[in-house]
Amino acid sequence: MLRTLLGEMPRQNSGLLGEAMDAMHRTIGRLQREMDKNDDPSHDFRKLDIWTRGLVSSLDELEQSWFAASFFRRSVKAGYVDDMSAEEQTEYARYVYFYKNGFIRVFSVLDKLGTVLNELFELDTAKVKEHYSYFTVLRRLRELGRHPELEGELAAVKNDYRDCLNVLRKRRNAEIHYMNAEMQDDLWQRHQGLHAKVELEDLDQHLNDLKQGLDMVCKSLIAVYRYAGRLKS
Repeated sequence: MLRTLLGEMPRQNSGLLGEAMDAMHRTIGRLQREMDKNDDPSHDFRKLDIWTRGLVSSLDELEQSWFAASFFRRSVKAGYVDDMSAEEQTEYARYVYFYKNGFIRVFSVLDKLGTVLNELFELDTAKVKEHYSYFTVLRRLRELGRHPELEGELAAVKNDYRDCLNVLRKRRNAEIHYMNAEMQDDLWQRHQGLHAKVELEDLDQHLNDLKQGLDMVCKSLIAVYRYAGRLKS
C-alpha cells in the first residue's frame, strides 16, 4: 500500500520476508482444511487462523514502515536540524514517523508471536507473568523443556540479533514510557552547549538496526511456523 502511495512498484515478497509469509500462508491453508473437515467445534483452529492472519498483516506493516522510513531518509541531506529547509524538515518528520512506527512494531509482532507460541504449545505463561512478552514465552519454553529443537532455534536467532534488539528496545521504551526518542537525542545535545546546533542522529545506522529487527522477526516466524507444520503433517 505505502509503495503505491509513494509512487513505487508493489512489493514482491522474497528473501526472509517471502519465506515468513509463505510459512504462515501454508499454515492458514492447513487450518482452513481442518475447519472444513470437522467444523472446528472447539474453535481452536479458528483462533489460530485469526491470529496467524493478524501476524501476516503485522509483518506486512512492519516491512512497509521500514521501507517508508528508508524512502524519506533519502531526502534528508543536512547534518543539522537547524540547517534544514522547511521541505527537508517535513521529509525528516516523515522519516521519524515511520522509523518510530517500525521499531514499535518489531516488538508488537514478536509479542503476538509469543501469544501464538503460548497457545500452540500450552505453555500457560500467564501463570508465571500475567502480562508476558515474547521473551517471557521463550524462557517458559526453555524452563519446561518442551520442543527443545524449536526453543534452541529461536534462542539462537534472538542471540544473533541481541545488539540491535537492545538498541530498538531502548528507543521503544523511551518513545512509549518517557519521551520521544528523537527528543531525547536533542536534549542530550542541548546539554553540551546551549547555543550549539542539534546534529542529526545516525539515520543510516538506525535504519540498519530496524532492518535487522525486521530480519529477526522474519526468522522467528519462519522457525515457529515451519516447526508447527512438521508437527501437524
